[in-house]
Amino acid sequence: MILYSFRRCPWAMRARLALRYAGCDVEVREVVLKDKPAELLALSPKGTVPVLDTGERVLEESLDIMRWALAQDDPQDWRLLADPLAAERGEALIARNDRDFKAQVNLYKYAERYPEHSREHYRQQAEAWLAELEGLLENRPFLLADHPSLTDAALLPLLRQFAGVEPQWFAEAAYPRVRSWLQGWLASDLFKAIMAR
Repeated sequence: MILYSFRRCPWAMRARLALRYAGCDVEVREVVLKDKPAELLALSPKGTVPVLDTGERVLEESLDIMRWALAQDDPQDWRLLADPLAAERGEALIARNDRDFKAQVNLYKYAERYPEHSREHYRQQAEAWLAELEGLLENRPFLLADHPSLTDAALLPLLRQFAGVEPQWFAEAAYPRVRSWLQGWLASDLFKAIMAR
């Protein structure tokens, strides 16, 4: 199996997280985005990462890759099969993360490209999401259960990107549970493994 990836891409990052967690034997091929390999474009003409070639099928979306990986092996119940309501809630959170929060992160991170408002304004627009996640973490170490889930792994890369825009602000912001959750992931052996050069 071959995964076409780009180390810092949040979508590729979460695909690598799920594949590694599930113990899938995958060759990761780092793509130079300015010089995409012909074999990637042959598999997926849109030329975005991640793309997984399982040998039997080609998966071109990060969530499809994550779900495929978890169907191979899911030792900690990342799919939340034991709690279908939590799994359903997780799907809604992922959809909002990928649609709304992604747009907010782009505005915040690249504020100079969007001079209609200040970086602070764009950050404030995203804070409602941080506050919601802070609430979810009030009584447990992860977003939807006492253990990691697909939702945690899917939201992690964009939150990492958001926190990196103004690290000092994030370190002092009124979201200690979100900060602790993020730091726990970033310090984990799983995350370190998928970010190794």
